[in-house]
Amino acid sequence: MSTGESRTQRVLTDAAALGSAAASGAARRLTVALGGAERTRVIIVLAAILGLSGADAATVGASASELRSGLHITNTDIGLLVAVSSLVGAFASLPFGVLADRVTRTRILGVTIVTWGAAMLWSATAADFTELLWTRLFLGAVTASAGPMVASLVGDWFGSWERGRIYGVILAGEYVGAGIGFAVTGNVAALSWRAAFVILALPAFVLAVVVWRLREPERGGKGVLASDKGPPEPELLAEAHDGAQTTDAQRLARERGVVPDPEVVIDPGTAQRMNLWRATRYVLRVRTNLILIAASVCGYYFLAGLQTFGLEFSKEQYGIDQALASSLLLVIGIGSLAGVLAGGAIGDLLLKRGLLNARIWTPAVAAAATAVLFVPALLTRGVTTAVPYLVAAAFFLGAQNPPLDAARLDIMPPLLWGRAEAVRTMLRSLAMALAPLLFGAVSDHVFGGGRSGLQWTFLIMILPLGASSWLLFKGLRTYPADVATAAASADGAPGYPQPRDHWGL
Repeated sequence: MSTGESRTQRVLTDAAALGSAAASGAARRLTVALGGAERTRVIIVLAAILGLSGADAATVGASASELRSGLHITNTDIGLLVAVSSLVGAFASLPFGVLADRVTRTRILGVTIVTWGAAMLWSATAADFTELLWTRLFLGAVTASAGPMVASLVGDWFGSWERGRIYGVILAGEYVGAGIGFAVTGNVAALSWRAAFVILALPAFVLAVVVWRLREPERGGKGVLASDKGPPEPELLAEAHDGAQTTDAQRLARERGVVPDPEVVIDPGTAQRMNLWRATRYVLRVRTNLILIAASVCGYYFLAGLQTFGLEFSKEQYGIDQALASSLLLVIGIGSLAGVLAGGAIGDLLLKRGLLNARIWTPAVAAAATAVLFVPALLTRGVTTAVPYLVAAAFFLGAQNPPLDAARLDIMPPLLWGRAEAVRTMLRSLAMALAPLLFGAVSDHVFGGGRSGLQWTFLIMILPLGASSWLLFKGLRTYPADVATAAASADGAPGYPQPRDHWGL
């Protein structure tokens, strides 16, 4: 071996060693930040589950041009592909919600993730639009397990004082997955949309094995995965009542004498026995839950349209090619990722400082900022002008969901978490199913298609974001009482009326 070859080999070896050391250092810092090795593993796995779902939804939008030319379909057909998956998932989430409250959740997730991978491979082999539509129907049914299962597991694995931050990290997986769907599989789709689905399917089988091996947490919201650091302050430890924990918001409500609604107070036994119909009636009777569901639906409605037609709009509005448009959406995705990480942490911080409504104030302000910032981004034709507005809007769009998800756990008895999330997932999925179809149909048939059609469609669809903010500001009035009601539903909670079984069970 010559001297030059030997020197090159040493340089490559040193570079590989440095890269390995950097990766190991980053992994150690992440483990410390998340509070230990077991917590880190659980959080990353839950984030990967949502990430797989997000990547699949984004891949259809990123492959829109190739699907249209390869299968000879329109924007309305593209919207229909996404819509049918969400529509089936909306109704499939209800039985998964029942399972989330009654069976071993990690086993159910392991099985359904295997079927995700199989459905994605089936998508890659579809011979025509009809067959591809059937694959999306099947995929929607199995991916519906993610929402109820993940919500229930988060409540039982992590303490109430940190659920917003933890939710932020887990939901970041959904945004990372969507970014992969846009940037990575979108570029692969430029060569072959079938290859894009294959690449997306392979990690599902590995993830299924990892999920299957996770230990099932004890039910009751005990936060069994305590951080190596412990809670930030001793007084923030949630109080235990008959095996269940009172969240920090519930503790503040009790200390301030907030009166619960006696008509909505239930005992744990009643919550456990409720069938799906009665549980649905109950969770929809909680006023703040209705507001949080509606606000979440508005945000996800716009996000679903953005995921499906964002890449196409970027190319036509700003005059850029597929690769640059994918890179632009990746930058916007980084803004969303930062927002989702910040939103949960901000809500938790304000709550720890005594602001009972912290997990409502944070998304309410973020929703208003999102609606305002998207307008100039949609009106400009210059990509450099649009980028700051798009990144800022994406930041605030992402910041809304973690505190909202944590707030829902505060206003629901732990033994209803799975079914409550299933109802929310069903309604959210219906909106996400409707969004791509409406975006495509309005673009094609109301505004005449093309660049201007998509532009005017996006401008009109900003209205739900404004409605989301308005609803959340209304929720500031109902949230404290509903938090107190959930606390009163903990059996034997001092200072509250004894729970009553008035649901005819």
